[in-house]
Amino acid sequence: MELLTSLVIMLVLVRCFEPLTGVRAQSTTTSSATREEAKALDALLQQYAYRALANPKTGTIYNATHLPSNLSGIEVAALRLRSGSLRRKGFSQYNEFEIPKGLIGRTYVERLVLVYQNLGDKSSRYYPLTNYTYLTPVLGLLAYDGSNLSASNLSELEIDASDGPILVKFRAVKSVPYGAVAKCVWFDLQGSSNFSDVTGGNTCSSFQQGHFSIVVNSTALPAPPSPTPASPPKKGPSSAHGKGEKENKKVWIIVGSVVGGLVLLVLLSLLVLWMRKYKQKKKMQQMERAAELGEPLQMASIGDTKAPAARVTRTQPTLEHEYAP
Repeated sequence: MELLTSLVIMLVLVRCFEPLTGVRAQSTTTSSATREEAKALDALLQQYAYRALANPKTGTIYNATHLPSNLSGIEVAALRLRSGSLRRKGFSQYNEFEIPKGLIGRTYVERLVLVYQNLGDKSSRYYPLTNYTYLTPVLGLLAYDGSNLSASNLSELEIDASDGPILVKFRAVKSVPYGAVAKCVWFDLQGSSNFSDVTGGNTCSSFQQGHFSIVVNSTALPAPPSPTPASPPKKGPSSAHGKGEKENKKVWIIVGSVVGGLVLLVLLSLLVLWMRKYKQKKKMQQMERAAELGEPLQMASIGDTKAPAARVTRTQPTLEHEYAP
């Protein structure tokens, strides 16, 4: 009886937990499938990056070319470095990445290859983020053993930045929507997403390798402000009409200046003539006044009329002999 009761209890428990088990398995399967696809992409891009390293020089960046058509839009590059040199000096600029000194690997290799990835418009396909919108492409930085450049399907080396974080300075960041806050997202080698703050508007940081981007939470976006009704445009003269009025004003100004000049010239001429006549009249008056103030003539009667007569002074006659010696 006790055995039967135990079996019944076990069956009930299995029935109760069966839905939860199904949900967890579905979620794990979906995440696993996406991760497997991303891992397959990493392995494929590693092969194309190593093909670009034909007779490589240490510290030189080599861009992979001739990617298949299904990978169009993705950029891949390879950089081969000595582990000791990388630890002592770092690497100042590897595309968008700045690698500090003190980068060490948990498994020592003499040479390593840093593979750069820019997934472009395929970022959301290989690294989907529910309820998030990408503002930048997903960039990847993965370290591999560089001793055999013909090797494929290599596993990533585990590396850590001990003296400072790896900086990712994105070149093109889409504008942040109104009311949203941009966040850095870092996908580690296991596919887990980790969020942190953006610095300087375009920079993310991490002490480990992986894939990086800048995102915004699309579910937290506030509703955009309602647009204010546009006020009706004020009626006014068109540009052509305004231009015509300006031209007319200029013409009237020129005509007014000419007419004003002519009127002024006529007035000046009349003033000069009036001044000349005034001077002549003044001179005549002076002459008349001088004549009136002169010596009066004596009047003499000649018949019934009187006329002015001047005094006559006759020269006394003298004899010629009076002056003779």
